[in-house]
Amino acid sequence: MSDALTLPAETRERAGKGASRALRREGRVPAVIYGGKEDPVMVHIEEKELVRQLMTGHFMNSIVEIELDGKKMRTLPKDVALDPVKDRPIHADFLRMVKGGKIEVEVPVVFINEEASPGLKKGGVLNVVRHELELICDNDRIPSEIVIDVTGKEVGDAIHISEVTLPEGSASAITDRDFTIATLVAPSALKRSEGEGSDDEQTGEGMEPGETAATEQGPDDDAAQEQEDKSGE
Repeated sequence: MSDALTLPAETRERAGKGASRALRREGRVPAVIYGGKEDPVMVHIEEKELVRQLMTGHFMNSIVEIELDGKKMRTLPKDVALDPVKDRPIHADFLRMVKGGKIEVEVPVVFINEEASPGLKKGGVLNVVRHELELICDNDRIPSEIVIDVTGKEVGDAIHISEVTLPEGSASAITDRDFTIATLVAPSALKRSEGEGSDDEQTGEGMEPGETAATEQGPDDDAAQEQEDKSGE
């Protein structure tokens, strides 16, 4: 997990659209802290500071210590709503972290040792199906990233969640299937040079010659389905 961020806040006395608009005119963003066995707490935070932390790129995957009335509350950002026109934050939700609790998060995937993959060295392409993994973690041990080693991987190989050693205290939130994270595919030019198919076979409907169709992503049907699902989102 990224180092904890600190975000000063003040108690919000009034709720409602009118009160929220007044806060925004003053450069403040309405927010709520919820979770655990305690009641939700309405607060407001400085817009400039929230934007600065959002710009770090890891705000939504960081523990945020909210300073309120001289005390610090460990939270995890769950949502930051943006104005559809001005793209400014207009509301934020924070989940209160309780000792011994579990939390579901999305953790980015990082691939290493690509130079040690025979398939990539031959000109293959690493087709990433999932750039983030949905994990259930101990809320005091949230990993900042999941590292996957592609050493020895050949063209046609697929990397499934069952092959990944997750950090202690973490487990996949998806348990009903051994889903695909990435595949190693051959570029169309390489396939043609090896005589594995004609130009018609290399090009999917609506694709330009030279692109790799979803059906060419190797023998793993789950990978093709994952890619199709993501393309339709």
